Amino acid sequence: MKRIAQIENQYMKDLPPFKAGDTVSVHYRIKEGDKERIQVFKGTVISRRGGGTGATFTVRKISAGIGVERVFPLYSPNIAKVERSAVGRVRRAKLYYLRGLTGKSARIKEKIIDRSEEKAAKKARKAAKKSTKKVEAKPEVQAQTTAGAEKSEE
Repeated sequence: MKRIAQIENQYMKDLPPFKAGDTVSVHYRIKEGDKERIQVFKGTVISRRGGGTGATFTVRKISAGIGVERVFPLYSPNIAKVERSAVGRVRRAKLYYLRGLTGKSARIKEKIIDRSEEKAAKKARKAAKKSTKKVEAKPEVQAQTTAGAEKSEE
């Protein structure tokens, strides 16, 4: 089982934390013939399911008065990025009841959060990534410097 988890970790992306009720913009790559473009799908997350690389999330939006839902694989290579624009205040993990609501009743209250904590967490993740990259790069640098030192001694 550990081997499967190691292989799955290679395909995992670093996505922002989001849950049901949040408003997200999903930047999805679409291939049309030889061309590739990015289409943005902005809506409310109504569910998340699964775990590992098979996890999916469903986003619902209202387009021209018609409800449109789309299911995205969470770790799909076609997802360029996911941006969370608002945090919803909900008490359910699955918001399927929104399908039957229209107008103002289908709105979700926004949770007021302190963005400074979120920014600090993001900076910490970036710093952790940089430190792991530096650790990986150091053995190569040391090998080059020792090779250069041997040449100068001769």
